[in-house]
Amino acid sequence: MDRLTGSLLIASPTLLDPNFYRSVVLLMAHNDEGAVGVVLDRPLELAATDFVADWRPVLTPPSRVYEGGPVQRETAIGVARRSGFGRSDVWEPVLGSIGFIDLAQTPTDFPGVEDLRVFSGYAGWGPDQLDLEVALGSWFPVPASIDDIFDPVPHTLWQRVLKRQESGLALYADFPVDPRLN
Repeated sequence: MDRLTGSLLIASPTLLDPNFYRSVVLLMAHNDEGAVGVVLDRPLELAATDFVADWRPVLTPPSRVYEGGPVQRETAIGVARRSGFGRSDVWEPVLGSIGFIDLAQTPTDFPGVEDLRVFSGYAGWGPDQLDLEVALGSWFPVPASIDDIFDPVPHTLWQRVLKRQESGLALYADFPVDPRLN
């Protein structure tokens, strides 16, 4: 069962782990074996074209490599929007037309890609680990939109995603960095 696959995880303002502090994670898989996602709001000072030049026409601005998470940072992961293609042996969407892409392939080998983000590493959780962290209030799972994944202003994504929530979660958007100074 893919419980939260395709959702966003919004880090609680009390989650102080520097890998995830005020981060937004796209959950690419969440099942009995664990969970995998990529951090959407941490662009690095590395031009993605330096690593995947063939994909330049579909790289979504800002065309940077993103810090996808603390696991296997030496691994490049592509998250793409691909139109007109359902599940196949090389493509499994996780949210509408969004899915992982093998960056070793060329655009001609993988037609239909309209948007692409490149991530260094990923976030990972063991069996039941993410469920426990959500239950403890470390993460707020919310619905994702394609616009979140390819947002052109990633450094404000955490606050904007929280503000649009209809529940009390919207109140966290203005949570002070240091509540003692409030």
